[in-house]
Amino acid sequence: MTVARALARWAHELRPAPDDLALAERALADTVAVALAARSHPLRPITASLPDAARWAAMAHVLDFDDLHTDTTTHISVVTVPAVLAAGGDARAYLAGAGVMARLGAMLGWEHYAAGWHATCTAGAPAAAVAAGIALGLDVDGLATAMALAVPAAGGVQEAFGTHGKSLQVGFAAEAGVRAARLARAGATADPRALDAWLGQVGGTPAVGFPAAPAVPGGLAVKLFPCCYAMQRPIAALRELRGRIRGEITGVTVTTPAGTVQPLIHDRPATGLEGKFSLPYAVATVLLDDWPGFDSFTDAAVGRPAAQKLLGLVRVEVLPGETSSLLDGCVALRVALADGQELSTELALPPGSPPRPLSDADLRAKATLCGPDVPGLLDGLTWAGARAVLREHFPHEEA
Repeated sequence: MTVARALARWAHELRPAPDDLALAERALADTVAVALAARSHPLRPITASLPDAARWAAMAHVLDFDDLHTDTTTHISVVTVPAVLAAGGDARAYLAGAGVMARLGAMLGWEHYAAGWHATCTAGAPAAAVAAGIALGLDVDGLATAMALAVPAAGGVQEAFGTHGKSLQVGFAAEAGVRAARLARAGATADPRALDAWLGQVGGTPAVGFPAAPAVPGGLAVKLFPCCYAMQRPIAALRELRGRIRGEITGVTVTTPAGTVQPLIHDRPATGLEGKFSLPYAVATVLLDDWPGFDSFTDAAVGRPAAQKLLGLVRVEVLPGETSSLLDGCVALRVALADGQELSTELALPPGSPPRPLSDADLRAKATLCGPDVPGLLDGLTWAGARAVLREHFPHEEA
């Protein structure tokens, strides 16, 4: 039994429970909303000639506002939702692809992410092949073949963070899965053992036994702020403290487990995209903006003299030890003031994490932030309706 065949069998036999279907509908709405929020982004014309899945995934990821599977540090929906929509699928196809991505991400493990791989892309390409394959009606053998055909595209590295390359490589993973599924349906052959071999080569541990349910073990985290998930917890913690700060700040110390800052590679960001992957800028934007929104992550916002001054006041202390996710342990913040006072706080779970889910009101507020017309577009949204919305707002254009 190969990993590809075991995952294919699980996906083919999946019968979603009501909770699974509810997760799928939230994922669809959130992914479409954050894509629509990027309608005026400079990347939009650049991606106009890409195939549907690549174009939609890149635009849904460029603001870094999409959901995350914290157990595997993968942006599951931004890969699988566009793959499903491009292949004409529905909630079951999404859940099959999302479930495969969660299980494959678990096999890759934290070590894979810590080595610098972009797990959203590595786990994403084979998962997108399953999502599209279920939508296209592939059987178990066809799904296993599609995953093997997606292996050449199962790459992506964290050095892309802070550039267009991050969202583009997510788009490439989504499109690779759709392409692989279509090739498998057309009769292309591949050895499913390719997936097992690839897993070993990128540091994963192949396994054929995994939980049958729920479809997405651990659930999905929904973001409140349009930046890397590793910044959500320190932003939420500092916002709880901000109202108590009076007077001049002379220093801010952030203490957190070492692995939880793995993707935050820009200590002195110079652009808006770099600011989305900067722990010091997470501190600066809360102190300056209170609620970090889209305007907080522009080149102009990051370049503010006040922001650049605050970057120099932030000290990060990382705690040694093994890490398994971006929410290990807790984050602690200490703010030193000129009058000698020191204020402190700590936080384990930010709002929107699976144990602290957002309310319906919070989700609607997020949709409104993505555009005043977005809540109306999401009301009663179906999978077919989502395809129509994305095709209208992100039409394909020849290069």
